Amino acid sequence: MLRDAIRSLAEAKIAPYAAAVDEESRFPQEALDALVANDLHAVHVPEEYGGTGADALATVIVIEEVARVCASSSLIPAVNKLGSLPVILSGSEDLKKRYMTPLAKGDAMFSYALSEPDAGSDAAGMKTKAVRDGDHYVLNGVKRWITNAGVSEYYTVMAVTDPEKRSKGISAFVVEKADEGVSFGAPEKKLGIKGSPTREVYLDNVRIPADRMIGAEGTGFAT
Repeated sequence: MLRDAIRSLAEAKIAPYAAAVDEESRFPQEALDALVANDLHAVHVPEEYGGTGADALATVIVIEEVARVCASSSLIPAVNKLGSLPVILSGSEDLKKRYMTPLAKGDAMFSYALSEPDAGSDAAGMKTKAVRDGDHYVLNGVKRWITNAGVSEYYTVMAVTDPEKRSKGISAFVVEKADEGVSFGAPEKKLGIKGSPTREVYLDNVRIPADRMIGAEGTGFAT
């Protein structure tokens, strides 16, 4: 029943734009609008934050049925989950309320920023740093291959807080697109899924409140 409902929606509201989205390498706004209107853009968000509280299987069914007509559009629900899951798993209650609520409403999208130019497969070798400064952290570095970068309002960013500890010295933070010092590279030229922008994210002295750390310091990689 769920699959049939999503398939009907995808064929009616997403499929008609799929070819143009790919041809023009543009973000599938029509798909986002349709998904938000039907509460399918981030079905994994728990009910207490305004979401539908769908389990992993239901989330996958949504992604599958959207991907059936437009692969680019399927990365809206997929990456919304990837980007926000660390907050759901390890974030403070305040952080969950602050960021899951607008995600559930469709007011914002979430991206995930782990990989770097020299740290893809060996993610523990990342160079992006987060330095504590009073009640804030200051982030500097470059993230590469970030899905929906520039469109998403929120980013789960992994950064080194203790260089001596390798993976146990990596912490996770929520960075906002509007934070001063955040900027984006040009969209990558890709062979497919061209409607989902893949860009670098630049962090240039991005100063964020310490309470935007996801979990305790040094637990980001484990999360």
